[in-house]
Amino acid sequence: MEPVVLSLGGSVLITDGDDVAYIRDLSKMLVEVSESRKVMVVTGGGRIARHYIRSARELGASEDVLDEMGIAVTRLNARLLALALGDRASQTIPEDYDEAVSAAGSHSVVVMGGVAPGITTDAVSATLAERAGARLLVNATSVDGAYTSDPRKDSAAKRIPEMSHEALVKLVAGTPAGAGPNVVFDPTGARVAERSNITLAIVDGRRLENLRSALLGQDFDGTTVH
Repeated sequence: MEPVVLSLGGSVLITDGDDVAYIRDLSKMLVEVSESRKVMVVTGGGRIARHYIRSARELGASEDVLDEMGIAVTRLNARLLALALGDRASQTIPEDYDEAVSAAGSHSVVVMGGVAPGITTDAVSATLAERAGARLLVNATSVDGAYTSDPRKDSAAKRIPEMSHEALVKLVAGTPAGAGPNVVFDPTGARVAERSNITLAIVDGRRLENLRSALLGQDFDGTTVH
């Protein structure tokens, strides 16, 4: 069964709304997709991770410690989604790529979080796609695609429906280093997708029917990077 990797933003999974209802609907959709695709999900830390990172940074924690705290939140988010998926997903959250690929041998859905300090979950998802031989990586984020600038800050920002890997790498270049970044896609992850020619779909993670279409390789509303 062909694998597909989903990079699920933590701020998509956990918001101020009815997260339980969303997680139930998301898990149902992922189970449906898993009938024809091996689904591998990498959950981000989102605003909860950024809250801990910001607080700990003010208390004097090193960047390495901040990364470890962020990773812990991503794995907690992964456990929450795995719980909703029930026996379709491995309830033991993989802590590295080999564990994730191994878990995919016995489960139709695998959910994991971060793996090591200094590596964002976008980069983890791209590397996982590379390891698993996935040709498609879907980035479910809080915006509906890649834009010329941050649409939350610039009203003149325009969505880019289609772009090359090289263009994406240039777009996200210069992202500030350190724990807890918040960008459309991580620069390291963009370079991994480029070197392995992995198609990247960037979508609004809360629009589940559209997300489902992207995971199945069908037409969707968002940005295609190839």
